[in-house]
Parts: sequence; structure tokens; C-alpha cells
Amino acid sequence: PERIGELMDLLKEIPEYKEAMKIGAGPKIFVGAPENRCGKIALTEITGGAEGSPKLFEKMATAGIGTVVGMHVSEEHKKEAENANINIVIAGHISSDSLGVNLFLDEIEKQGIEIIPCSGLIRISRS
Repeated sequence: PERIGELMDLLKEIPEYKEAMKIGAGPKIFVGAPENRCGKIALTEITGGAEGSPKLFEKMATAGIGTVVGMHVSEEHKKEAENANINIVIAGHISSDSLGVNLFLDEIEKQGIEIIPCSGLIRISRS
């Protein structure tokens, strides 16, 4: 996608994110604006709560990264991203986890194993 708004539109078409939007937990622009150019997009904040050094954003900008998509980002990292002119899109934690787990569960389901969603899993079967 060329612009952040277009990236948001693409994310919102993914079933797990569509479901999360129904409860107000869908993708959100955390730094930037819909009309901003995406530049290179990095999926770097898909870490389950751990964050690297906030100085990472300066290095990413130098490498040509314009947008980061993640599950969550701290205020400290937000400030550093703003200083480095990097957009941040928060895709959401549970919905992002669910997306990855669902791809795995689809393979298990093909073997005839019943899947019973629990613990916040947004179960979407693609099989």
C-alpha cells in the first residue's frame, strides 16, 4: 500500500481484525495519519510484550523503514517513532495472536481434531 489509510483498509479485511473491530480492538493508527506515505513496512512489534531499544526507530528510519506494524507499543517507543518520522499501526495483540494460531489450528483441524476456542482466541477457520 502507498498510504497508511490503504494499509489500514487491508488490515481491516483480515477476518481476525474484522472481529476485533466489533469490540473496539481493531487496527489503529498510533503514530501518523491516514494520508501519510507508508514507505517500507516492518512487522517488528509482534513480540508478545517485549520491546527492543527505543533507539531502534532512528536506525529503522536510516534503513528506509517508514511504517511499523505491531501488536502494542509503549509511550516511550511512540515518542522515538515520532522523532524518527516513522508511522506506527497497532494491529492488536489478541487478534494478531489469533491470526497466527488459527493458521496452525487449521492444519490440526484437517486431521479431524475438534478445535474449541478459549482464552480470548478469535477462531476463524480457513479450512
